[in-house]
Amino acid sequence: MPWAYLLECDDGTYYAGSTVDLDARIWQHNHDDDLGAAYTRSRRPVVLVWSGWFDRIEDAYAFEKQIQGWNRRKRQALINNEWHQLPALSRRSAVQRRDAEADHPDPPSR
Repeated sequence: MPWAYLLECDDGTYYAGSTVDLDARIWQHNHDDDLGAAYTRSRRPVVLVWSGWFDRIEDAYAFEKQIQGWNRRKRQALINNEWHQLPALSRRSAVQRRDAEADHPDPPSR
């Protein structure tokens, strides 16, 4: 089955990947120097924090590439299944700050 996945590395960073055998791939990330990703080799152990099943490996790979472009907050929303937050987290940080200020305006000064 095709999967896209997100690992948390020992240093707290995230790694996005895709595979057809999720269990074997995670084992490789943690054990096999020749088959595990170069990024995770020096950041072991890694822990699976999110995975999603796809109908086709091409779709899993495309979602992996999409996740790789996300910032940490957006990845954490995915991990926490907070799908409703993803559109807002896609906005530029200045827009996010403006929206937050509109939700919680400062009280009037006296």
